[in-house]
Parts: sequence; C-alpha cells; structure tokens
Amino acid sequence: WADREAMQVNIRPATKDDAEFLKTMLFEAARWNPDWPRESIEGVLDEPVLRRYHEDWGRPGDGGVIAEFDGEPVGAVWYRQFTAAEPGYGFVDEKTPELGAAVHPLHRRKGIGGTLLRAAMVPAREDGFRTLSLSVAVHNRSRMMYQRVGFEKVGEDGDSWTMLVNL
Repeated sequence: WADREAMQVNIRPATKDDAEFLKTMLFEAARWNPDWPRESIEGVLDEPVLRRYHEDWGRPGDGGVIAEFDGEPVGAVWYRQFTAAEPGYGFVDEKTPELGAAVHPLHRRKGIGGTLLRAAMVPAREDGFRTLSLSVAVHNRSRMMYQRVGFEKVGEDGDSWTMLVNL
C-alpha cells in the first residue's frame, strides 16, 4: 500500500499562498522527535532562528515543492538563502540555500520525503543554485533519506550534522 499511495501523491511548486502550510511543516521539522513534549506551534515558530525560515516566505530566492494527497498538502521541501549575519542551522555560505523539509506524521515512511527532495532540486538548479544545505540531528532517521538522495556531511555542531548536496 505504501508504494501505491506514494504514486498517487501530486508534487507541485510552492507559492506564497503556501506560507501557512510551510509554517506547519517547519513546526513538524523542528519538533521531529515524538518523545519530546508537545509545545505550541506559535511558541516554537517564534524562536528567533526558526523565524528566519518562514518570515515573509515567497521573497526572491525562496523556492520549494509541496506534496498533495487527495488534494490536501501532506509534505513540503522548501529552500531559502541566509546571510552570515543571520544564518540558519545548516548555513554553509550565502550562495547556498538551506532546505526545510517535513512530511505530515500520518504520511511518513511512504517515500514522499525522498520524492520531495529530488523534486526540489530541479527548481533550485533552474534558479541558478549549485548546492543546497540542511541541518539534521544525528539521531533523526531522516538523515539516511538525505544521504540516499545525495547529501553528504560537511560539518557537525553538537548532535546535528550540516549536509550539502551538489546540484
């Protein structure tokens, strides 16, 4: 069933209209561990570094893709450039956008995340970017998915890896 469901997922470009859904996905990405206490989405998204991933989303250089199942958004991979003065968690340099990625908990482990990652690389390359980066906790199972689609570890900060893929 998992393969059949993944095949019925529609992937489309992310737009400014997806900003609220991207906030929901950012919350899921930031609080990926189900064993952690559940915090309010507003409190989490108001953390200064996390605000950098969603504030004014849709500005030049922002891009990404949304997965829909039965017409409802279920996952997203989006990217945005950061500055050295205000970096993201997986900051490499000012020319490399950083990815945010998440799939709704009910739709995880069905191949949607990998499909989204590969799909997001197309518009990033078309936008002229040569690389994409991300930050992932070493113990997050998604790390293996990132490696399968070509991301490689380029740095370590505490229990998180910074990973990079060449486009």
